[in-house]
Amino acid sequence: MKHPAAARLGAAAVTGVLLAAARPPLDFGPLACVAFVPLFVAWHGRGPRATAACAFVAAAAYYSLLMSWSWYFGTVAIVPLVIALAAYWTAAGAILGWLRVRGITNPFLIAAVWVLAEATVARVPLGGFSWGEVGYAFHNIGVGRALASDGGVELVTFFAVALNALLADAVIGVWKRRTRPMRVATPAAWARLGAGLATVAILPLVATAVRTAPRADGSLRVAILQGNDKNRDLTPAEVTARYLPNSHFRLAAQVRDRVDLIVFPESSMDADPRTDAYLRTHLVGIAHRTHAWVLTNATVDAPTHGSQPAGAKAVNLNVLFRPSGAVEGTYAKRHLVPFGEYVPFRHELEPHIGVLERIPRDYEPGHTPGIFEIAGHKIATIICFESAFGYQVRPLVRDGAQVIVVSTNNRSYERSANSAQHVAIGQIRAAETGRPVVQAAISGISAIIDANGNVHGHTALFQRTVLEATVTATTGETPYVRYGEWVIWASGLALLGAAAFGARRGSRVPRRRERPAGFVDSAAPTTK
Repeated sequence: MKHPAAARLGAAAVTGVLLAAARPPLDFGPLACVAFVPLFVAWHGRGPRATAACAFVAAAAYYSLLMSWSWYFGTVAIVPLVIALAAYWTAAGAILGWLRVRGITNPFLIAAVWVLAEATVARVPLGGFSWGEVGYAFHNIGVGRALASDGGVELVTFFAVALNALLADAVIGVWKRRTRPMRVATPAAWARLGAGLATVAILPLVATAVRTAPRADGSLRVAILQGNDKNRDLTPAEVTARYLPNSHFRLAAQVRDRVDLIVFPESSMDADPRTDAYLRTHLVGIAHRTHAWVLTNATVDAPTHGSQPAGAKAVNLNVLFRPSGAVEGTYAKRHLVPFGEYVPFRHELEPHIGVLERIPRDYEPGHTPGIFEIAGHKIATIICFESAFGYQVRPLVRDGAQVIVVSTNNRSYERSANSAQHVAIGQIRAAETGRPVVQAAISGISAIIDANGNVHGHTALFQRTVLEATVTATTGETPYVRYGEWVIWASGLALLGAAAFGARRGSRVPRRRERPAGFVDSAAPTTK
């Protein structure tokens, strides 16, 4: 199949558009089953450079659409971020192209390389960025969530990419059969393709059928307070009038039923609730009146170190009050957002990038997990961005957490798809861990997600409201919680084996005579 370069790059861009459409706001999840087909067909028979170029274009289209909400922070935010994220897909394409010119092509190897690319971007540099994984597209699909419980979002990605690669092989095979009848796949090759498709279809269904449901262990009555209905920055007068805490206090007054836990979302307090007399008086009063535990959040001054002046750094802090009004404990956010909560290389970048003035001081990360016992159940608290990292949520469940509470503030992203994407990520975290997720957002979307990843209640954006629900606490370990990142390790071993074989074999297959994975071109020379 010969394609002009422009057509190949155009097909790659289609992949990015289709994959973005599989995620919120359009949220056509099943599109992820075919989204990669244009890309994989476009780079068929191409070497590392052409394959890498196609991958870069696909990624640039995908991330530009998926994270269009980054435009709120200007070109200086989204353009470098998209380029950096696209670099991982580019590297994956280059690796696959290098293997291809050595005659090594296989749909499952393509999937393994994609898993490794996503695992890398979720970890390095600067703690990684785990938002664009293919597997998140299946947050509303039971089969996808069942796979997540077995091997995390990485296993969902693996099966989705493998299916796309197999379908691309079928497209290429049919095309060759019509246009080059003397060079078609053998019946055995079609049988191998059929076996591959059966594998990616049947194994997820088996995973769904044999999945063990999380074990219920009592329940908690939870009230989420969503108090910011302003789709804009607060005015100086509103800040002076302490709009945010007072808005949430008025919502708390509406909680009349018995509840075990009241959650104030991220940034709901405008000062340290442990030391600010006004805030503490109200929070203690709410705890006394409702006989409930109260979890709140604020940006507070970090402890000083050495000659560091007071207030030089900040901490994103959750504070938990007992029903008696005493402070039970705190949790400081551990996984900070680069260029959001701290500026890497600040001294070098700040003179040249004026927008960094919006981050006047860096946050300091916490060092201990936020696990508390509330009404006889262990609760894990995480803050905003942290819920996007399965490998950081998993240890909390291994330490005994029965419910995961996410406090978040997505107000800066206005009415974009960011909040819906965040809830979708929470669904996958719930399915991975077999734990319910309570997502409390200051301006929406707040949600109650059960241990199977189903959403049982949610709010609208910029709706001042109280979301009350009974949450079933769970115990037991999913295979993902028990065995961890086994999909990543297996993918790494597969790539190492393929790379070692390719290095020994050398470039033996002419680029223009390559075959789609699993097919044997009857007119092409074979190598023993």
